[in-house]
Amino acid sequence: ISIKDLFDIAGEVTTAGSHVLDDQPAAVRDAPVMARLKQAGFIFLGKTNMTEFAYSGLGLNTHYPPPLNPYDRQSERIPGGSTSGGAVSVADGMALATIGTDTGGSCRIPAAFCGIVGFKSTTWRIPRDGVIPLSKTLDSVGPLAASVACCAVLDDVMSGGAGEDVEAFPALGLRLGVLRNYVTENTDQAVGEAVDQALVRLSKKGVQLTPLTIEELERLPVINHNGGYVGAEAYAWHRDLLESRGGYYDPWVYARFEAGKAQSAADFICLAEERAELIDQIHCQTRHFDAVIMPSVAIIPPTLEELKDAEVANATNRLVLRNTAIGNFLDRPVISLPCHEPGQAPVGVMLMGESGDDRRLLAIARGLEDTIQLDQQKIFNREGSSWEPLLP
Repeated sequence: ISIKDLFDIAGEVTTAGSHVLDDQPAAVRDAPVMARLKQAGFIFLGKTNMTEFAYSGLGLNTHYPPPLNPYDRQSERIPGGSTSGGAVSVADGMALATIGTDTGGSCRIPAAFCGIVGFKSTTWRIPRDGVIPLSKTLDSVGPLAASVACCAVLDDVMSGGAGEDVEAFPALGLRLGVLRNYVTENTDQAVGEAVDQALVRLSKKGVQLTPLTIEELERLPVINHNGGYVGAEAYAWHRDLLESRGGYYDPWVYARFEAGKAQSAADFICLAEERAELIDQIHCQTRHFDAVIMPSVAIIPPTLEELKDAEVANATNRLVLRNTAIGNFLDRPVISLPCHEPGQAPVGVMLMGESGDDRRLLAIARGLEDTIQLDQQKIFNREGSSWEPLLP
């Protein structure tokens, strides 16, 4: 397996995809989660490239050229971030799996963009000691791999288990809430069609699909308008480094710390109160479902050329993170599964469970995996499906 360059490995400097920490001493011990993986017998192939300090969902890095998306390297499409190199290492078959972090989508965005499985755990389940933080409130550790089973085994090891898989949850009668507001805005046609077809296949398997509108999600941009948890907590961790090593930061990443710098204590307290309120309100609307389903990312992977302009890159970053960040803000387990047709641009669909129900969500994903991931030998049609398209 490969390791994102955020985790301490004894004898190595943890650089977080940056030159800011080049002068730091090597780690004295492995991060606890890395020690668990070693004890279980996993072999570390090496550390992988990432967005500097995990502060973006695009996977861009001015210090180390970003790995290109295996789907279309000729067009120089991005891999997604921040676990960019890890996702590419799995999609290219260099590693069986990779270990990443997810603060707003950093496991699931590159998984969706590279056509693999990515899992975000409930925050408290896997230790984050020895992992360079972005936001101590939102950070989580998770695996990316070619299958749900691989993610389930790795999740079990990292959360203190013996490395058990999960038993597939039966698809027949499963209740999924299909989120129809907020996450569908500005969605590419290719993404909408792939997700719709996945829903059709699920309906034909006997999954009960119920349209779900959660009006409270529309508040998220307002709640996080001044940088949210990431802005405040990232600035707090980097404050001294910004003064002493500021010239070593990627200018685009450096500029993002301004939002956190401007936050007041009152802003942060209000943020925590609004988050708690939102978690309770949304739980009341989703607790009757086995999971909530939605597109992982609204767009297919853009090209490096399309992101040369800083304003475009910032807008694209916000759009790419929009759907995935929901699970982090609500502190829920979420898994992204590929749902595109063979040969088409990678598209992911997410299943979101209730906080702490990670193993149950993995079991649900295990049972739906073959249906969501389009059979390479058979193209399904809409005949016999009761599901109406998500997009017009």
